[in-house]
Amino acid sequence: MILIDTDVMVDILRGYEPSKEWLKSAQEVGVPGLVVMELLQGCQNAREQRQLEKALSEYPLYWPTEEDCNRALASFSSHHLSDNIGLLDALIAETAIGVPAELATFNVKHYRILKGLKTLQPYER
Repeated sequence: MILIDTDVMVDILRGYEPSKEWLKSAQEVGVPGLVVMELLQGCQNAREQRQLEKALSEYPLYWPTEEDCNRALASFSSHHLSDNIGLLDALIAETAIGVPAELATFNVKHYRILKGLKTLQPYER
């Protein structure tokens, strides 16, 4: 199982060819619900939002469980000052750990400090 982080999903939605090729070869993928919310936040109008929602409707969504949230709180508390991990990054990472799934992302710098998280850079940028 692979969960897709926001940066990779942006490439997919923009039609970046390497991301499309990678997605074709990926076995089982899903999207954290928090990634969808981040993407929705970037919409400028209702038309963009409808297009985004339609494009994302084919992906299964994964939400953090209570256990994931508790781990995210501990990770965020431990690392937000020293390693600059963001709140959503902590929640997305702990969701992937809880599934369990690899996280397809190019934000390896933000995630490298989280034990138990497996990341992959799915294609060359």
